Amino acid sequence: MTAALIGSFISAMATVLGAVPLLFVKSLSERWKDVLIAFTAGIMVSASTFGLLPQALNESGIIPLTVGLLIGIVALDLLEKNIPHIDVENERGISSFDSKSLLVIIALFIHNIPEGLSTGFSYASENAGLGPMVAIAIGAQNMPEGLVLAVFLIHSKVSKLKLMLLVTLTGLMEVVSAIVGYFTASYIQELIGYGLAFASGAMLFIVYKELIPETHGHGYERSATYSFIIGLLVMIYISYFFG
Repeated sequence: MTAALIGSFISAMATVLGAVPLLFVKSLSERWKDVLIAFTAGIMVSASTFGLLPQALNESGIIPLTVGLLIGIVALDLLEKNIPHIDVENERGISSFDSKSLLVIIALFIHNIPEGLSTGFSYASENAGLGPMVAIAIGAQNMPEGLVLAVFLIHSKVSKLKLMLLVTLTGLMEVVSAIVGYFTASYIQELIGYGLAFASGAMLFIVYKELIPETHGHGYERSATYSFIIGLLVMIYISYFFG
């Protein structure tokens, strides 16, 4: 249990590490926003397509994969339609916190639940080396997730303190779900495939509905396209070396 806690915590805190570079900049140009968002979109597509979905297929088969994927997409679609634009202002000057950033936060929370469950199940298995391997692989994916969340929070003019708090909270969701997965491994293992596919559907919806359109409205489409491809390749390399 101690090893599972340590492994899941280190993996989760990789999300915070991914957000750290953006603490040292006051603002981002439109070009850099588009490039960074496209890069993280590429990573998210790669992680979903080459990581989550194949694992879901191996865990539960084609039908659970299809069901989980479609539920993830529909759930995020309903959230996107029903989350209004929120403007939070008071005398202290708290800036706008838009629905797009809120969607990204929700998607990452959802995404971290099956990842945490996978870590917990891995540490509960008889293969002693499986837990650390899965924790390393998921931690490698969490860094760009922290980056994409930080990009959107900076875009919403959220303070750096609140930015780090929100990024940390999304990571800690993984620790909580890892504990749940560890203790319930013998009862809900067949649900991991559904959860992985659900997370993949949620992430793909965000990428194609929000992230890619965001990078194609400021005249930097070519730079964003190359950045997307580089992000996709980076995640493939990460999966190859750690997976």
